[in-house]
Amino acid sequence: MKCEKCADTTWIIFEKDGVSYAKRCDCYFKNKFETLKDSAQIPERYSHCSFSNFEPTRGTEDAFKISKKFVEVFPDVEVGLLFMGPPGVGKTHLAVAIMKELLKKGVSCLFYDFRDLLQKIQSTFSPDSSEEEIDILGPVFDAELFVLDELGSKRSSPWVEEILFYIINSRYNSKKLTIFTTNFLDEVPKKKKEAHGFLQDFNEEEPLLKEPTLEERIGKRLRSRLYEMCKTVRMSGEDFRKKIKQGSYRF
Repeated sequence: MKCEKCADTTWIIFEKDGVSYAKRCDCYFKNKFETLKDSAQIPERYSHCSFSNFEPTRGTEDAFKISKKFVEVFPDVEVGLLFMGPPGVGKTHLAVAIMKELLKKGVSCLFYDFRDLLQKIQSTFSPDSSEEEIDILGPVFDAELFVLDELGSKRSSPWVEEILFYIINSRYNSKKLTIFTTNFLDEVPKKKKEAHGFLQDFNEEEPLLKEPTLEERIGKRLRSRLYEMCKTVRMSGEDFRKKIKQGSYRF
């Protein structure tokens, strides 16, 4: 169905003081937004995420403010963001909310889960694959904003470290902004236990499984590069999926 305003030319001609001018039709911006949104590959599970339905808590309020400021000053932004914190505190929610706002501004964005990206790259190694590695990495390199979710979720190996450094370094050298989310921290939290509603230190002799740090998951070289190209945004709080989602199920 043709646009009634421009007949699909995407231009509207108008006159002012006897002079003809041309301006973009609204359909041009609408179609551009839809094209950018489709190519951004935001998973359906996160399609609802926006600033308007994010509920800040004491442990996420700063991250919320930083995210909105990031959008407000874009493209006058020098570094990306690294959302760091436990599962379910809204790291991916904020990353997608930023993407959506920038898509409205005509900014090309791309979303990938860390494990999915590695799996897709590995699939190109098969003789039966119709895609080459550059077919996957090309859009990753070209996107004005790239969101890599769940950084460190796949155990490190020489190949994983090499391909990740290749991606990060290429975007860093091209001055392209990247947003990362990760469940792994830079320091292992002090051992705690709950007693009478208060957090108290565990006995030093009590055994506790050690959670790996982000550096241990992705390597020292990569963590160092992230310090250069991203502002670390720490988030904390209860797991939203556990606290809210479980209580909302009707069966």
